[in-house]
Formats: sequence, C-alpha cells, structure tokens
Amino acid sequence: MCHRVVVLALDGVIPFELGIPQRIFGRTLSTETPGAGERLYDVVTCSVRPPGPVRTDADFSIMAEHGPEALATADTVVVPASYELGPVHEEGRLTDELAAALAYIRPGTRMVSICTGGYVLAAAGYLDGRPATTHWSSADHFQRLFPKVRVDPDVLFIDDGDVLTSAGVAAGIDLCLHIVRRDHGTAVANDIARRTVVPPHRDGGQAQFIRRPLPEAGLATTTAARAWALGRLDQPILLRDMARQESMSVRTFTRRFREEVGVSPGQWLAQQRVERARQLLESTGLSVDQVARDAGFGTATSLRQHVQAALGVSPTVYRRTFRSTVPGR
Repeated sequence: MCHRVVVLALDGVIPFELGIPQRIFGRTLSTETPGAGERLYDVVTCSVRPPGPVRTDADFSIMAEHGPEALATADTVVVPASYELGPVHEEGRLTDELAAALAYIRPGTRMVSICTGGYVLAAAGYLDGRPATTHWSSADHFQRLFPKVRVDPDVLFIDDGDVLTSAGVAAGIDLCLHIVRRDHGTAVANDIARRTVVPPHRDGGQAQFIRRPLPEAGLATTTAARAWALGRLDQPILLRDMARQESMSVRTFTRRFREEVGVSPGQWLAQQRVERARQLLESTGLSVDQVARDAGFGTATSLRQHVQAALGVSPTVYRRTFRSTVPGR
C-alpha cells in the first residue's frame, strides 16, 4: 500500500511550493524488481474547508477536491507556505477552522513544513522544544513568536524524526528529496532528482543565498574609513590606517565603528572581502587563487576558510551554483 502524503493548501498558498510534494513524491517510482516503476507515494491535496476553491498568492485559485477529513488518512502531512496566515503569523495561534482541521491528524503522523508553513506547525505545538528552520528572512520573527522552538536560520532543512521543516521555496525540494532518500534509499532519490532535473543533494545552507548590503551610512562618523577600505580590499588594511582616515585613536574608532555598524572593523572587513569574492566568483572566470588575491585574502586557503565559514560551501561549489555566463570566457 502506498504511503499517503496529504498536502494542506491554505488560502494565500504559494503555487510553486504547493506543487513540490506532488512533483517529488507523486513521481517517485520504485527502482527495485519486482515492482520497478510502481508509485511509492499517494499524494492528495486538501483544504481546511469542504472541497472547493483555495486562493493562492497568484492571480488564480486552485480547486481542492478534498476537505480536512483527508488529513485523517495521512501518513505524512505537508504544509506549504502561505501569505495569508493571519493570527498564525501575527500572534502565533491557530484559527478555529485550522485547529479543527489539524485535529483530524492521527498521532504519529509525520509532519512536514515548507518555508513559512512552519508557522502552522509551531502554532499547533509540534515544534515545541525541537530544532526547526524557516525562510532566513522570517527566522528572527519566527523565533520571537515561538520562543520554545530552537530555530536554526542557516540550514536548508531539519530532520527531527517525525517532524521536518525546510527553509524557503526551493529548499522544499531538498527536504522532499531527503524524505524519499530516508524512506527508500539513495537510488530512488537520485532517480527522481534526475527526472526532476535538480541535484539530489545541495551543499551548504541558507547563508549562501543571503545578500548582506552595507549598513546605511547616514551621519556615521566612520563612513570615510569604510569607503577608503572598500577601495583597496586587495591590499593589506590595518586598523590604525582606518582610524587615521577619521583622525581618531584606534580605541575611539573601534568603539564608534562597532556602535555604527554592529560588528568590529575586523569582522566588517572580512564580510566585505567575502562579498567581493562572491561577486568575482559569480561574474568572472578568475582562478580561485586570483579571486583570493583580488578580495584581499592573499591565499586560496584563506579564501576557502572564510567562504566556508560565512556561506557554508567552498568557493568552487559557490561558483558552480551561482556562476553567470561571462562573455568571452
């Protein structure tokens, strides 16, 4: 008998994320004989209301052919992200309608969320005392709203046994492939990944997808020093040289810099060099050694250490993921 996956479509659901479980689980086939080619999952989509239309965040609705009673048949429940969570997102509590729907779920059912679908699991108490993740842009709010949850904003997904959560959007694909791998092994997961034209496993976490623009300078008194440093990232930069740009002592400069930027000058400088390395890896064909020199790390080893610490992947993996086509190369 197929493992049944029930996907809960809430008003405001994001169509891309709603479709992930069907595309991964619904197309997963056995690779073993006898039985090769047989479907391993049965996927159905339901609403919190009787069968009918469900609004999406796009300019169309979907028709859910199952009501909340379908949740009682689930071996796994998946909750994709929605932009209309209302009290769930604002106050951390379930609506009466959503609570009544979730009450159909049998004890022991595996619970899965994609992106901000984790708000629903948290509001229902499934994540109390557990590690969980969500989209990096919502992580701080999620942690404040649900202090009992151990939020990790850096990973693509978290498997805590019977409760699994993913980061935003495409990380839902990573999580669903992981579940297939856990349920049926690497060969089956690799097969569906290949047919879906996605990598069976992605390196690193969410850090590699987060842009960190410079803080607004405003009336900050270390603006000139930062501009001076950014113009010579490929050269050695000493703290006393930065302080000299503002005619301050090193002690005063360090204190004011931290007050304005939120990190020490050394930490900020490392962040800007990583950002410079990212730009070079994405937009040029320079060797890793040359990227290291141009970004001010000096050696490829130093570059690898800083990029791995900041982004969770090596420079080579980052380039492979984000490299743009460069004319003439």
